[in-house]
Amino acid sequence: MSKKNSLSKRKVQHEFELKREKEEKEKKAKKLHAKKNKMKVDGGNKKKKGAGGFQVGKRKVKTKLSALAKAKAEQAMEVDK
Repeated sequence: MSKKNSLSKRKVQHEFELKREKEEKEKKAKKLHAKKNKMKVDGGNKKKKGAGGFQVGKRKVKTKLSALAKAKAEQAMEVDK
């Protein structure tokens, strides 16, 4: 056998490649897990944009209403139900 084809070298090389593949797989899994966790955290604290008004019936009121106007709107919604 030639030096390149020696059994001990092939065995050592094979073990090294297996070890490297295993490490790469673990690294990918860890990265994916971190990405999933990050997505969970980021997804939970998003706020709606443009939620300044509120809905009265089918019509959305975009202006800020006083406490009296809000109370009247709530009463109107209760009557509709």
